[in-house]
Amino acid sequence: MKLLLKSIFFGFFLTAFFVSCDNNEVIPEKETQQTNGSLSGTGSFQFNEFALIQNNPLTVYYHIPENSTSSSDILIVFHGAARDAKENRDALIANANEKGILLIVPEFSQASFPGGDAYNLGNIFEDGDNPSSSTLNPEEQWTFSIVEPLFDHFKMLSGNNSATYNVFGFSAGAQVAHRFAFFKPAARFNLLVAASSGWYTMPDKTIDFPYGIKKSPIENTNLASLFAKNIFIVIGEADNNPNEGGLRRNSIVDLQGTNRYARAQYFFNQSNAIATGNNQSFNWQYKSLPNVGHNVVLTANYAFDSIFN
Repeated sequence: MKLLLKSIFFGFFLTAFFVSCDNNEVIPEKETQQTNGSLSGTGSFQFNEFALIQNNPLTVYYHIPENSTSSSDILIVFHGAARDAKENRDALIANANEKGILLIVPEFSQASFPGGDAYNLGNIFEDGDNPSSSTLNPEEQWTFSIVEPLFDHFKMLSGNNSATYNVFGFSAGAQVAHRFAFFKPAARFNLLVAASSGWYTMPDKTIDFPYGIKKSPIENTNLASLFAKNIFIVIGEADNNPNEGGLRRNSIVDLQGTNRYARAQYFFNQSNAIATGNNQSFNWQYKSLPNVGHNVVLTANYAFDSIFN
């Protein structure tokens, strides 16, 4: 009887082992912790070199490919609503290794950056859905304001000397990414990919924030420099479910469309129309991916193969 039980246990063990090593699963490299001021390999570190997070450090997951150099490109990744920074980093490791790109994936936890106001909408207002001058937060309290100091800190730790970085945001991370481009015009990103966003802040001065930029700090800003940036709007053509959980729906946002695919098209086309109407050059690009739904891996594969090269 004991021999039989041992055989059954061993069989379950082998089955679990081979399932866990499925060829489609991303197996992250060994984790390392930054302890001596020098980053390498795959790991995480605590970042608090900014007033907003001085007493509440940000966990930052990173990956530095073995084939990278001090001048290799850096990619900052904004995770989705699940606040799954580590999982996002792990999913991109193979692509990063192939291209020799360094990954920085800060984790904006629900505890430290609660809800959509503090993450998706960048903590610009205390209540992003009801903007007012009295509830406008100082710029140093915006979530977006963490990115540039983090870039400089990572370069110091890793020995990288890149003057610019690239950005990839998927789903809620794409909301962060495109608003970051709007509200941080001096940010040193070279190109930015906003992929599969649930909805958008339109560069429209006649629509109240968060659906437009009226009543926001950039309401009276000339948007020529924004339209001139290298911004890519990427969406899967099968990302078209109007009833998907977590997808914001109301009479205002539905003017952009009733699903992510329609809203991405609307955002790009309307932004182009606004730029053209103001005689401003429009440097953004749009790409829809056939047979792709709301899938971060397939979307990232396209970005690395066609944009980050």
